[in-house]
Amino acid sequence: MIKWIEATGKNEEAAIASALSQLGLERDDVSVEILERAKSGFLGLGSTPARVKVSYEAPDEIRPKKEVTVKEAVVKEAPVKEAPVREPVKETAPIKETAKEAAPKVQAPVHQTAAPAQQVASPVSEEPHEGSAASGDAVEKIHSFLTGLMTQLDVQATPRIEARAEGGYQVYLEGDQLGALIGHRGETLDAIQQLTNYSVNRSRTKRIRIHIDVENYRAKREESLRRLAEKVAGKVVKYRKNITLEPMNAYERHVIHEALQEFPDVVTYSTGTEPNRRTVVAYTKGKHKY
Repeated sequence: MIKWIEATGKNEEAAIASALSQLGLERDDVSVEILERAKSGFLGLGSTPARVKVSYEAPDEIRPKKEVTVKEAVVKEAPVKEAPVREPVKETAPIKETAKEAAPKVQAPVHQTAAPAQQVASPVSEEPHEGSAASGDAVEKIHSFLTGLMTQLDVQATPRIEARAEGGYQVYLEGDQLGALIGHRGETLDAIQQLTNYSVNRSRTKRIRIHIDVENYRAKREESLRRLAEKVAGKVVKYRKNITLEPMNAYERHVIHEALQEFPDVVTYSTGTEPNRRTVVAYTKGKHKY
């Protein structure tokens, strides 16, 4: 489900940064529409801030709600069943020599009550932690989903998964003649990446970002987009006329924004709606570059 918020700032980038801070997202996670550009006024009088509309895809909320309900039911039972377990502590004191058998010794005086108490302790202690166990679980889900998807597509490709320094995972699909997985301008690859993110994150409370690449396509496409951005920006400055690029996905628009962030006398913003959302490279008429 697509949601959006509006934000303001002294310029367009400041307004976008404000919205991203409120949402806790990154630039390539959202689509930005400039509602009103900043105006400096005369000698600082009559100035108006920039106003932007930032749209983002809300995570699936159906599955997590069911899981939380189950967890709450288990946790509510935990205190009732753990109370009897703590009473025989005095009896275990003289038997500290066999620490590995501590659990059976507690069960002896409690009989059937001790078994459910152990079942409750596991999910309550493990769920809140995002440590190595959680990471291993995510990697397993990514590998399982992509392996099954490649089987359905009848493609001989093996996923190689690496943790990214900035968070999330980088996945490389390796094999021979995998051009079909890229598709026209990466559309098929984008679809595979979107499906993988949805499948892995739909049952998680904390979203992880998964980037998927085939035959180093992402890096090649990014370099091509950067060259295009600089070429277009040169024309914008030369002819002092705005240029609207062809429709691109959120990732490719982010590359354009980033490539021209420091380019003099040029500013970029997005316009339109998905899937025909475009990036505009605009001439700033010598105004201060932010």
